[in-house]
Amino acid sequence: MKNKKSILTYLLLVAGIIVFINIMSDSFFLRLDFTADKRYTLSQPTKEILHSLKQVVTVTAYFSEEIPPDFLKVRRDFKELLIEYNNRSNGKVMFEFINPNKDNETEQKALTEGVNPVMINMRDKDQVKQQKAYMGAVLHFGDKKEVIPFIQPGAAMEYSLSTSIKKMTAENKPKLALLTGHGEATMNSMGQVMQSLSVLYDVEPVDLRDAAINLDKYKTMVIVNPKDTFPEDQLNKLDQYLAAGKNIFIAMNRVDGDFRTLTGAVVGTGLEAWLEKKGVRVNPNFVVDQNCGSVTVNQQQGFMNFQTAVRFPYLPLITKFSTEPATKGLSALLLQFPSSIDFLSTNRDVSFTALASTSDQAGTENPPLRFDVNRNWQPQDFPLSNLTVAGVLSGKIVGTATSKIIVVSDGDFPINGEGNEARQLQPDNLNFMVNGIDWLSDDTGLIDLRSKEVNSRPLDQMEDGKKALLKYLNFLLPLLLILGYGLFRWQYRRNLRMKRMNENYI
Repeated sequence: MKNKKSILTYLLLVAGIIVFINIMSDSFFLRLDFTADKRYTLSQPTKEILHSLKQVVTVTAYFSEEIPPDFLKVRRDFKELLIEYNNRSNGKVMFEFINPNKDNETEQKALTEGVNPVMINMRDKDQVKQQKAYMGAVLHFGDKKEVIPFIQPGAAMEYSLSTSIKKMTAENKPKLALLTGHGEATMNSMGQVMQSLSVLYDVEPVDLRDAAINLDKYKTMVIVNPKDTFPEDQLNKLDQYLAAGKNIFIAMNRVDGDFRTLTGAVVGTGLEAWLEKKGVRVNPNFVVDQNCGSVTVNQQQGFMNFQTAVRFPYLPLITKFSTEPATKGLSALLLQFPSSIDFLSTNRDVSFTALASTSDQAGTENPPLRFDVNRNWQPQDFPLSNLTVAGVLSGKIVGTATSKIIVVSDGDFPINGEGNEARQLQPDNLNFMVNGIDWLSDDTGLIDLRSKEVNSRPLDQMEDGKKALLKYLNFLLPLLLILGYGLFRWQYRRNLRMKRMNENYI
């Protein structure tokens, strides 16, 4: 009877503890994150954004429910992220999940809000069919609205959410100066870049010929593809800007290739001499790389004309990047007629870091030259390796203030054109441009979230020994723990019995 009463008391105590933990969990949120990239831990910039909220942000997540497990995981991860946003903001981030596929009215509302469906493959009764799926969200803050049209599996969800909230809640955005007056690329010709930058900044065209211009109000100056010469007085203004502790992003051509005439020539604007005085030389050469993009050429066979893609080493596909925030997480950067960059300075107050480099099979060619798209490239044409095509100069470049200059030896890489000549940028071309400017301009640290994504780590890419170790560890460790606990309990009860059998035991 006593044993039954003790068991009942024990069960009631356990039930009470479980109920108490559930009640406390409504008030306190705790999650341990053991992932290597801390994918389930909110960053400090996000926490600061959430703590500064003065009004409620509502998030309406439009997610289909009858979707494959990989996409359901995205829904679950996004919901868990929103729960943490809600807790960290003390309830100022409210959310709801809606299934647009349940009826036409709900689906039409999702489309009106700006969330577009994607077609995914579904397996049904040993058949593969395509189905519309919604995986997006709409954020509201007062009368402001931001849309995340599609949340890609493995995407940086925290970056999308935090930047959307910051864009709606920011009262005064930092300003960027886009230099004009020397034939530079315009805002319209860089539509994709401008759209991404507008999330956090106000970008304004600036002409250094304007004597009344106040450069102090700009966090960073951006110079893209200048074609005309910089007068000495304007170069002095750039020096004064750096001396004030400001930063400059430069994407410039030292050489230029003309696809119409298939010729290459040197480009000079005075900017290259200004940079060389600071220790960075953009060489007047064409970088070639065996890892490269292609050009389309017309070929004739008999009476037939057809187009074919031909590898063109003057368009290097860059896959080697530094771990600096500007290039962290990038996969492939496609450049057009870049040049090699050398660091020459002996000034101990400045340093240079290569941000992007060629492959191990690269080379250079000096202009003037004529391009042969049908050239049969040989291994001896690529005798060099790891040529720098983008880098950052940092330190006391001018005066005593610390500043940075990012230099990219291709002025065309962020330009997607306008009108009939508009094209889609290579994704990492856009990311590199925006990341670089973020690194120079944004002091909130949100740039670190852009590359914070869920990366798959398939077992088939592991070494066989490590794979076997993990397999047997997963299988045997639970059994060993149970056996160990059983042995401990057996030994404990055995010692207790021996103790009770002792004649001195009371």
